[in-house]
Amino acid sequence: QVQPVESGGGLVQAGGSLRLSCAVSGRTFSSYHMGWFRQAPGKEREFVAAVRWSGGSLIYADSVKGRFTISRDNAKNTVYLQMNNLKPEDTAVYYCAAATAYNLRQTINYPFWGQGTQVTVSS
Repeated sequence: QVQPVESGGGLVQAGGSLRLSCAVSGRTFSSYHMGWFRQAPGKEREFVAAVRWSGGSLIYADSVKGRFTISRDNAKNTVYLQMNNLKPEDTAVYYCAAATAYNLRQTINYPFWGQGTQVTVSS
């Protein structure tokens, strides 16, 4: 069992950047694939990005490809989401989650979730 904790959210103007961090408790962090999801008010939680346990396979939602970068540091039990060229439509609560299942685009395959961190992008 692992417990992700997100940080780094805040208010930024359109075109700006933020880096989210997700610190994960537990001794088996390197055994889990990690993902970032986001949820805006009144909308379903949606996939943003994921990285497999080895760090060698990255996957992104089309809406963030080319702007966001996911990475992980297994030695620090931390996963990151670098967000560049932010847009107002990126405004949401961002969640970090840990998974062992194969399909990393689906929320149901992530049993462990953080509390979320708010990202607000003003126009």
